[in-house]
Order: sequence, then C-alpha cells, then structure tokens
Amino acid sequence: MKLFTYSFLLALLFNCQNNAQKSINALNGKSKIEQDLMKAKPTMVPLENGKARAYFASGCFWCVEAIYESLIGVEEVINGYSGGHTLNPTYEASNTGRTGHAEAVEVIYDPNLIDFATLVDVYFGSQNSIQVNGQGPDIGSQYRSIIFYQNDKQKQTIISKKETLSKQLKKRLAAEIMPFQKFWMGEDYHQNYERLHPESSYIQRISIPRLNKFKRKFPQLLKDTH
Repeated sequence: MKLFTYSFLLALLFNCQNNAQKSINALNGKSKIEQDLMKAKPTMVPLENGKARAYFASGCFWCVEAIYESLIGVEEVINGYSGGHTLNPTYEASNTGRTGHAEAVEVIYDPNLIDFATLVDVYFGSQNSIQVNGQGPDIGSQYRSIIFYQNDKQKQTIISKKETLSKQLKKRLAAEIMPFQKFWMGEDYHQNYERLHPESSYIQRISIPRLNKFKRKFPQLLKDTH
C-alpha cells in the first residue's frame, strides 16, 4: 500500500511538473522552430552600389512600404516575406499563419543620408508598438512586428531603443528582435501598392491615415515632393 501511494504521488508530481512546463512553453508562445530561428546567426547583406538594406515587419506591407519610401535617403522599398521557416512563401500561404513568415519590407537606403538607427526610430514611430500579432485591423502572426538585425551593432541599437521606449510608455512592446536570414520578394501586384491604387478602400481608410500620422511626427525626415 505504501509503495502504491509513493508511486501515485511520484506520478502526480511528474504530471504537475510536465503540465507546468507546457504552460511555460505556451506562455512563451514559441515553437522549437521559432526558438531556433531566434538563435540563428544573422546574415549580413553587403552594400550594393553604396546602398544598404534593412528589413522590418510592421503589419500590412503596403502601409510600411509607403512610410519608408517617404524618407530622405531611401531609394526603394520592396514588399515581401521574412521571419518564417518555409521556402518560397506566397501571399496565400503566409496568410494562413502556418509558414511563420510575416509581411515584411526590404528598405534600400543610402547610409550617407540616413542611418539604421533612424530607420528603427521610424519603425517604432509609425506603428502601435504594443499591439501583438497585428497592426490596426490586420490581425494574425503574419502581421506581427519584427525588427531584423544583421550584426551585433544593429542588434544592440534595436534593444536600446526598444528598452527606452518601453520605459517611456511603461508598457511591454510587441516587436520581436530577430536575426535576419532571408527576404522573399512578394508578388508583383503587391509592389508600390499605395501609389498605384490610391482609390482602394483599404488604402483610403488605413494606409493613407497611417502615413499622414507618421509624416506629422517626422517632418524633418521627409523627401521634398514639390
């Protein structure tokens, strides 16, 4: 009887510990694949014709593209996907949330005119920094906030700015900090979307107001459009 009681209590303890660990893992919200991606060595993208590249995810890439293209020193912004574990992601596949990818942008910029730290300031200054898994009405892991770093200096810049803003807001920020691995260019019809489709109801209701709000906050960074 004593042996049975001891075995029962041992099994109960093990089960409780196992459930507790599962709860911790659930709270962390990261699968093993996601954890491995966070630990990966970043890929450094070399300068090309004097231009650098940076990668950000902040909700719908149509909105983010327009924001970064408005900046002095930014040559081009490309919409696509990053942060996931599948090859050749598509819009339809990433929208299921099962590829791990987020809608992201590749920002091609002149580091002599604008630096990475300023691009990070723009990132935090053009979104709802505390919204998890989405921006505005766009909800899901494919719309989550991620800042990708290519080296330790960029990583420390991101961490410092994130911690400073978090203290100012007294809130936990949603942005993930991930080592950059690969950017997958999106479909042609997603490129320059706001500029080519100003009549779109989404662009009118969501993208343009978000862009204009950003412009009011950072007028000193904007290109002269006249």
